Amino acid sequence: MRRLEGKVALVTGGARGIGYAIAQRFAAEGASVAVLALHAESAERAAAALGSPTVAIAADVSEDEAMARAVQSTVDAFGRLDVMVNNAGTIVIEPVVETSVETWDRVLAVNLRGVFLGCREAARQLVAQGEGGRIINGSSGAGRRGNARIGAYAASKFGVIGLTQSLAVELAPHRITVNAYCPGHVTSTPMWDEIDATATARSGEEAGSAKRAAEAEPPLARAGRPEEVAAAVAYLASDEAGFVTGESILIDGGLVRF
Repeated sequence: MRRLEGKVALVTGGARGIGYAIAQRFAAEGASVAVLALHAESAERAAAALGSPTVAIAADVSEDEAMARAVQSTVDAFGRLDVMVNNAGTIVIEPVVETSVETWDRVLAVNLRGVFLGCREAARQLVAQGEGGRIINGSSGAGRRGNARIGAYAASKFGVIGLTQSLAVELAPHRITVNAYCPGHVTSTPMWDEIDATATARSGEEAGSAKRAAEAEPPLARAGRPEEVAAAVAYLASDEAGFVTGESILIDGGLVRF
């Protein structure tokens, strides 16, 4: 079933990990996909591999004008925008007492300001088109429950959920739904490689031990897969989710249960 046939989607952080899985799923469901990454080479490589009408966009999601250009580039390539996925994110693993203002600001700039800018620019385009649309924001299980050594990350992801809920109300008169997805312990991603390396360096344990501990934590006792997150995002992008807005959907094997 190609639920996104004829739709145009822009996916930030779409060159690897969960973002690339989302771009793949959208392409398989018939969408034209704009893949945004920080580096042009990564965006171009991912776009070329999708096997669908695609465009590669290099941009820093935390930069105002860059996100305006990214949406315009998508419209220039495909004539419209239907789905915005604000997936790009970063993480720093360290205690708050060791976190510099510069580190805090960078995490919030990518994870929260970047989502705000993506939402704003997509909303402007979708409202102008007058045909409704979808905005889907990457939060995290850490956006529903904080934990040690992820203060900046958790704060940013909680913020994404608040922004999502607010925009869902604000944009409802325009038939634009706004939802968030909250992955947990998808340990095959580059972000989890970074988490494991940082955690094991601090603990002195062998590489991979942090991943294994995380994978045993959910009730389902395994890691999530990027493709499972992408399936949920594809549902939110589809017409089937037309009455779903303001939600933050957990995809974490039962780890966070509220």
